[in-house]
Amino acid sequence: MTETRPSHPAAPPAASGRPPRPAGRIHRAWSVAAVTFVTIIGAAGFASLPGLLIDPLHREFDWSRGTIGFAVSVNLALYGLTAPFAAALMDRFGIRRVVAAALTVIAAGAGLTVVMTEPWQLILYWGVLVGLGSGSMALAFAATVTNRWFVKRRGLVTGILTAAGASGQLVFLPLLSWLVEDHGWRPAAITVALAALAVVPFVWLLLRDHPADVGVPAYGAAEFTPRPSPVPGAARRAVAVLLRAARTGPFWLLAGTFAICGASTNGLVKTHFVPAAHDHGMAITAAASLLAVIGVFDVIGTIASGWFTDRFDARRLLAVYYALRGISLLFLPMLLAPTVNPPMIFFIVFYGLDWVATVPPTIALCREHYGEDSAIVFGWVLASHQVGAAVVAFAGGWARDVFGSYDVVWYASGALCAVAALLALVIRHTPRPPSPKPGVPAPAGIRD
Repeated sequence: MTETRPSHPAAPPAASGRPPRPAGRIHRAWSVAAVTFVTIIGAAGFASLPGLLIDPLHREFDWSRGTIGFAVSVNLALYGLTAPFAAALMDRFGIRRVVAAALTVIAAGAGLTVVMTEPWQLILYWGVLVGLGSGSMALAFAATVTNRWFVKRRGLVTGILTAAGASGQLVFLPLLSWLVEDHGWRPAAITVALAALAVVPFVWLLLRDHPADVGVPAYGAAEFTPRPSPVPGAARRAVAVLLRAARTGPFWLLAGTFAICGASTNGLVKTHFVPAAHDHGMAITAAASLLAVIGVFDVIGTIASGWFTDRFDARRLLAVYYALRGISLLFLPMLLAPTVNPPMIFFIVFYGLDWVATVPPTIALCREHYGEDSAIVFGWVLASHQVGAAVVAFAGGWARDVFGSYDVVWYASGALCAVAALLALVIRHTPRPPSPKPGVPAPAGIRD
């Protein structure tokens, strides 16, 4: 039996700008996903640098690790708090404009750090400017692209785009650690600024905001959907979505688990693993290379997690991921040594597979419970992730100043991961509503 393509009604010119046409052999959604992937890779340098800056800034300026950790915590907090507003801004002004502006702000912040002489300048340039720019390039960007361009394979695409950050870590960490070790931290900051600027024309020329812009339906969609009109009041909408979501239990459970996710990854390992390993006599380049290897297995684990999310209960996946992460962190203090030994390699592989494997099931649960508002809701959930990361980025530096080691932070994070595993199992399952009868509108947006 020959399969026929559904006919697509012509979209109004004002809504799409061009008539619909067949998707072709390779759907345009995959090229947009590829552009998004490369964009996130190019912007990943700013996320790779903070952990490499702690010791050099401490030596040059005699700033305490707590002070430097506070600047990193401002960066991480703004990264998260900006995300929901960025998702709403993408609905208002388009993905291209928001992402291009964000990359420019990142470049400005990273470039200005080379002339700083006071701690407040580090907080302003790296904490505020890079934090605001990176927040607009956060995972809400990947969620928005996935929601607009894909109906099928959303879990897989989410995993691939999430893995882009890890791929960028692979590209930048060895280079940046070499620059910091042999040439100082300033050339590394300039490299990050130039990398962000280099991606701007790539985004502007090749990224598209909506399938209707190129006259095709979303991948896997049964029919063509005209481009919606710009949504005014981006900030108001982001806050309104938060207020509605905050009245539902799943939001708080997702926010709580993701806060622990951020505390045990960006706040702890990405920020403090290199200085902690250096405390035990390991060279900075060796420790940074281990973080890069985490990125290798992060790519594998995140893509696999996206594949699993399309097939298994997202709540149970989250519980397994957090439990395994917590176990690995409890063993880490015993593995740190001047040289890289086989048990440390095992930790790096094991932890790397789990690094951001939590993202695809978390986005899937946001989509399940909050429908068309899921990208903005995920932005707020991501804000909790970054607040958790910010707290531990500061607390880790403070603990190192007070106790002389990071051990207490590793153990506390392992225990928190056990709590996250339990919280994930409490999230209730929302079955898909049946197809509406003729004349009855389908439910949309947040469901109680």
